[in-house]
Amino acid sequence: QLQLVESGGGLVQPGGSLRLSCAASGASLDYYAIGWFRQAPGKKREGVSCISSSDGSTYYGDSVKGRFNISSDNAKNTVYLQMNSMKPDDTAVYYCAADIDGIMTVRDICVLGPGRNYWGQGTQVTVSS
Repeated sequence: QLQLVESGGGLVQPGGSLRLSCAASGASLDYYAIGWFRQAPGKKREGVSCISSSDGSTYYGDSVKGRFNISSDNAKNTVYLQMNSMKPDDTAVYYCAADIDGIMTVRDICVLGPGRNYWGQGTQVTVSS
C-alpha cells in the first residue's frame, strides 16, 4: 500500500523560499503521478502542481506558475516542490497525493483531484513577516 509523508514546511518571510518533500513508501513512484495540493482556512482545496513519473510532464496552477517547480527523484522515491518568491497567499497546509500514472492527465489530477485516495498528512506553510 502506497504511503506518502510530506516534510519541509515552516515559516518563511515574503519573497523567501521553501522546498517541500513527499516521500513515498510501500510502492515505487515509477507507476504514479504525484500532485501537490494546498488548502487554506476557509478556502477550497487547490491543485498546486502535478508531475507524471513516466514521462515527466508537469502542470502548474496559475497562482504559482513561474515561482514553484516540481521535480521527482525516483531513486529516492521522493517528489519535491521548490517554492520561490513566496507570498502570504501561499500560506496553507500542503498535501501530496498520488494516482496511477497514465489514467488521468497531470492537469486533470491537479484540477479535479486524484482518483485514488493516496494522500499524505500535510505540512503547514506560513508566509509572514
